[in-house]
Amino acid sequence: MAVVGAGPAGLAAAETALSAGARVTLIDSADQPGGQYHRMLPEAYHAVRPERLQHGWRDFDRRRRRVLAHPRCAWWSETSVWALERPDPEEPGVPRVHLLRGPADGGGRRRLTLAPDALVLAVGAHDRVLPFPGWELPGVFAAGAAQALAKGERVVVGDRVVIAGSGPFLLPVAASLLEAGSRVLEVLEAGTAATLARGWSRRPWQLAAHAAKSGELAEYAALLIRHRVPYRVGRTVVEARGDGRIEEVVTARLRPDWSVVPGSERTSPVDALCVAHGFSPRLELPVAAGCALRRTPGGEFVAVDNDQRTSCPGVYAAGEITGIAGAPAARAEGALAGWFAGGGDSAAPALRPLRRGRDRGRAFAERLAEAHPMGEEWTQWLRPETIICRCEEADYASVCRAVGNEASAGARVAKLETRAGLGPCQARVCGPTVAELGARLTGRPAQRHAEGAPTAGPHRRPIAQPIRLGELAEPEPSPEDPTAGPDPL
Repeated sequence: MAVVGAGPAGLAAAETALSAGARVTLIDSADQPGGQYHRMLPEAYHAVRPERLQHGWRDFDRRRRRVLAHPRCAWWSETSVWALERPDPEEPGVPRVHLLRGPADGGGRRRLTLAPDALVLAVGAHDRVLPFPGWELPGVFAAGAAQALAKGERVVVGDRVVIAGSGPFLLPVAASLLEAGSRVLEVLEAGTAATLARGWSRRPWQLAAHAAKSGELAEYAALLIRHRVPYRVGRTVVEARGDGRIEEVVTARLRPDWSVVPGSERTSPVDALCVAHGFSPRLELPVAAGCALRRTPGGEFVAVDNDQRTSCPGVYAAGEITGIAGAPAARAEGALAGWFAGGGDSAAPALRPLRRGRDRGRAFAERLAEAHPMGEEWTQWLRPETIICRCEEADYASVCRAVGNEASAGARVAKLETRAGLGPCQARVCGPTVAELGARLTGRPAQRHAEGAPTAGPHRRPIAQPIRLGELAEPEPSPEDPTAGPDPL
């Protein structure tokens, strides 16, 4: 079997699949396992006390060592899945996995193909950033990118940093930047105090199951107090300004619908801005495999059953592609997915606590979506010249014109007219925003297949990762044994 993604969910899936007796190929585009949550420093930096840099390091390190040293595990680092090939409908089976092995920006990458008998997708999520005037300026970072630089490279994005957006993720980002040496001027949560209180105080007795998260929250709060970093709710960045790079931000107080309170604007000098308005699950591979999706208040995610099976035979999903619930829930889901994908006994006693942990995580995901909803009036921040697609520099006015014209209102035609979504990121950043703007401006929700997968949209990419024409032109490789590692590069 194959596991795509070596973060908390993928690593847990590999561990339980090995325990069930399976042979496992663990695939990740990074050079080391851990994902964003357990991002490790390069070997050249060699942290003496890595446990100080992140939560749960010792448990992760033990799991990592067990998995990578196991004789039935093949660890394929720096390997990207660029396509999943569905089997013939008349011969149901697991999709073939098309891979590129080698550094993403390097030459001489090998094109490989796997034909696993089971597939676990644990590919995670990335930050969603809503557009605002000036967000394309150098010095404006997705919060996850800033954290990755701080945790994985010990590089700070600036000396005077503002962190803005929505959700608890802003706190660990602030902690990572402070620990790496940045001065965080303030952390801005767009949700109002009333919205946060309503979401987090509903059924408060359920919070007892998340005592560990409460402990993390207390640590982050103490860190902000120690560094005298103000945490403001109901306020966000509505504009970034600068000549060639960011020099100042305009923040404003928000109403519960995220419309700006007139006269509340304030300008602050900065040299970096980190922004995240929640997360977008990486659904390219699940959609390519034919997995059904489900719609929730927090967005679209892969639909799974009680054993983490998707609607596609032999394909399992775990982690943030099934719901944004944090690392503990991702580990529980990954452990379940790996056990069943590896042929484990469905009556094993260890499954009960895993399912309890998974169910608590799902409940937490629902609470998180209720406490940090995206306000409907964020479009008030936009101006006609505001860039929506940074790759192709498509602005708000052009998107509105294309969507408002009946001749080009279709998603594909509007994309060709504005070029929004045709750039290097292939709509990963702007796609959800353009789809949402189109639905609001036309009043027509996106059409969907009967099984739940969208007919079109930002997640439908036959080629999931960039591949060079020369690499495509190479002879088609024969499927490799997924239990044996490829030859060294």
